[in-house]
Amino acid sequence: MSVAFAGNSATTGSREAGPLRVMIVDDSVVIRGLISRWIGAEHDMEVAASLRTGLEAVNQIERINPDVAVLDIEMPELDGISALPQLLAKKRDLVIIMASTLTRRNAEISFKALSLGAADYIPKPESTREASAADIFHHDLIQKIRHLGARLRRKAAVASPPLAPASPAPAPRSPVARPTVPAPAVPAASSGALTMRPFSNQAPKVLLIGSSTGGPQALMALVTELGPVIDRFPVLITQHMPPTFTTILAEHLARSSRKPAAEAVDGEPVKPGRIYLAPGGKHMRVARSGADTVIALDDGPAVNFCKPAVDPLFTSAIDIWHGSILSVILTGMGSDGMRGGKDIVAAGGSVIAQDEASSVVWGMPGAAANAGICAAILPLNQIGAKVNRLFAGDRA
Repeated sequence: MSVAFAGNSATTGSREAGPLRVMIVDDSVVIRGLISRWIGAEHDMEVAASLRTGLEAVNQIERINPDVAVLDIEMPELDGISALPQLLAKKRDLVIIMASTLTRRNAEISFKALSLGAADYIPKPESTREASAADIFHHDLIQKIRHLGARLRRKAAVASPPLAPASPAPAPRSPVARPTVPAPAVPAASSGALTMRPFSNQAPKVLLIGSSTGGPQALMALVTELGPVIDRFPVLITQHMPPTFTTILAEHLARSSRKPAAEAVDGEPVKPGRIYLAPGGKHMRVARSGADTVIALDDGPAVNFCKPAVDPLFTSAIDIWHGSILSVILTGMGSDGMRGGKDIVAAGGSVIAQDEASSVVWGMPGAAANAGICAAILPLNQIGAKVNRLFAGDRA
């Protein structure tokens, strides 16, 4: 397989036009070939290099100068978690997506990678011969590359605006045209241009949270501030994440919040004082069982390409708590949570969205904001305080 190298130094940063350059680092020739074909079929990305080990990636990154790296965890010579900080030391704005199979060890390593600067993670299917697993891997990987790469370029454009020339520059005699690929459409960042709703005049009785890309870091930061709410009200979270990974996330949430947090179990009562996390591979809903509210797990098809998805949780909660719902939509790709949020608002509840500047990807919260269903659009570091005030009786 041919390897393309960029002539410019890594210190020049990412290009603002042309396809996203992706470096694939995996010791499996099958996985490298598969990802290379998928990327080659996309108009807005290209394979910059296909490498077998982390050591090759570290040694060659300055010549390759990729925008995005898909980095396997388990490799000979230098594994992914060891290569990660070395790659970022040589190219600090590199978007790194960790790839791993669904084992507890790899899930733990993926969480560590996020704390070391990886932008995201993606689980690899156990076998690429399983069509459904390969299709999900294909869809999720391409979307992560596209959206995280586009965010990188927007940040670079803001940091380095083009300078107007002092005098007209002469046209080159032999111009080489390269297509300019537009970044995915992103909603307007200014909440001033968006329709805002008043908060519900009904006191909230439950907190619902939905998140995706960038969600684990956001959730762990948010729950540290929610102790007063968790003590008195149930908190239910859907994070787009596969099995095993949600087990680890629940443990991290318990440590961060110092409150009981666990994957939800079908049929268990929903009570104040604990955090319920949708388990990977299952939709989490709530339902009535006599006088109790219980967890109802659903093994149905994916919703918004996700399983678990946020919309099923949001919509099911209306039958239980009606308009006494406060929902928070955090960073993530796509629009999951927007339709459920509309239903919550129609029932009399409220929606808070994370703002663009503090989101890894402003897809889910941006969709809610642009739908005009939000009562507030806030930076992550202001959401916890606002939630606490609303549950304490503030209605503004």
